[in-house]
Amino acid sequence: MNIGQRWIAFMCGGCHALTYLILSQHPPYPVLVLAYVLAGLGNGIGLAAWNSYIGNLARSNELLGFMHASYGLGGTVSPLIATSMITQANLGWYDFYYVLLGMAVLETATLTYSFWPKTAQKYRETVHTEGTRNEGTRAALFVKPHARVVWLCAFFLLGYVGTEVALGGWVVQFMLRVRNADPFDAGMTAVGFWLGITIGRLVLGMVIPKIGVKLSLMIFIPITMGLQLIFWLVPQFHVSAVAVSLQGFFLGPMFPCVIVALTMLLPRHLHVSAIGFAAAFGGSGAAVLPFAVGAIAQAKGVQVLQPIILAILAVLFIIWLGLPKIEKRKD
Repeated sequence: MNIGQRWIAFMCGGCHALTYLILSQHPPYPVLVLAYVLAGLGNGIGLAAWNSYIGNLARSNELLGFMHASYGLGGTVSPLIATSMITQANLGWYDFYYVLLGMAVLETATLTYSFWPKTAQKYRETVHTEGTRNEGTRAALFVKPHARVVWLCAFFLLGYVGTEVALGGWVVQFMLRVRNADPFDAGMTAVGFWLGITIGRLVLGMVIPKIGVKLSLMIFIPITMGLQLIFWLVPQFHVSAVAVSLQGFFLGPMFPCVIVALTMLLPRHLHVSAIGFAAAFGGSGAAVLPFAVGAIAQAKGVQVLQPIILAILAVLFIIWLGLPKIEKRKD
């Protein structure tokens, strides 16, 4: 790392702040798309840096669960705030970005202040004591046995993130068209899903260290598959709403578990490269899988969501079994 966590913190928050400043001005559509590229850059920087940093701390399962729960909380609360601003206060959609701009400025200030002592020189000194400094992305991706772990985790996150975003994005349409729910109830189903993710990351994050990372997902994935079958095969709105919320609960801790697995299976000097690649590769699932589901839904109907999600979960279970044994961390 050539710039240190100090400037990583500034760049991460700065990308978010600049994005929301642009979007709050109600720009034309091409500018909006480019602004979101900048937001994605900030997200990518933050994912690699903070997952790697927290993954090396004591009680990393709980801390990562808390950090990623804040993501789920944002996914739960933000649509409610934006909807209220638009429908109750008669504001434009772009006015919501002033709220995000204020939060991004606070993010930039607090992160930069917190990591100000973390210079590039201090990071290199830490890494030098634990591994070879000239190893990086190439060693993580192409040198065995580390490459096997990184690629398995990357493909796991590809499927996981795609499942999370596809469910969160398409569940409203499924409830409207297949379960014949009214618009408000259908929207609350999505809120329940994201709330389940938030609570799952907080609650199960406390349980995972006691049973181990590897065993935890070997339990959570089959439970999620069972809930997916209930969601698919029981044609009752309330049953489907409860099932999808519980799916969120058990899906929630999977992303933090993968990050912890990477930090436990790889030497520290590969953590930033490996986690950055896996998170970026997995993040592409948020674009690819929902788009694929949408394309199929246009031709076959939104009910195709359920068997697709079930198949992806089965693949995730097989991928997870392919990882080496992960010892319990004694923090």
